[in-house]
Amino acid sequence: MRKIIYALTVSLDGFIEAPDGDLSWSFPDEELHQHFNDRETMIDTHLYGRRMYELMAAYWPTADENPSAPLYEVQYAKIWKSKPKIVFSKTLDRVGWNSRLVRDVIPGEIQKLKAQPGKYMSVGGPTLAAAFMRLDLIDEFWLYLSPIILGAGKPMFPSLKDRIPVALIETKTFGSGVALLRYALI
Repeated sequence: MRKIIYALTVSLDGFIEAPDGDLSWSFPDEELHQHFNDRETMIDTHLYGRRMYELMAAYWPTADENPSAPLYEVQYAKIWKSKPKIVFSKTLDRVGWNSRLVRDVIPGEIQKLKAQPGKYMSVGGPTLAAAFMRLDLIDEFWLYLSPIILGAGKPMFPSLKDRIPVALIETKTFGSGVALLRYALI
């Protein structure tokens, strides 16, 4: 059975973006970006909420055409364009870049996707991830803990009625001070 992972860069105090939507604090350096490129070999489908899809689609489709882009960004752009993406949105009319649009998170349909042969699926965006968490659809949580305290912003995790027990299965520290904490359901 395929697994669904929720992976994001998060501040020490649990936020994925600053109150004004600023993400500049979370931009990866070359080492971390190369790790993300390598991580993509484990993933064969991205599951995006509308906002995360729009954020990604605003940059990655043409990033490999920028002559001043670093090689690791060019490589990621090519990887991103080639990966199938399922975009969950009630407001978008259409999506591009190897994507298909789905209106609702239907647990049975997600379970069918998980039962298909393949690699990991990655859920992107805290709102979509919250819906998946509430339906017990996420198998692993990959926190890229950034050495910054934002004080406020958009949280990585929603309020939940029930606890989700997890076990630490991997750690890795990067030169920038970012630490990967990888957890799986127990």
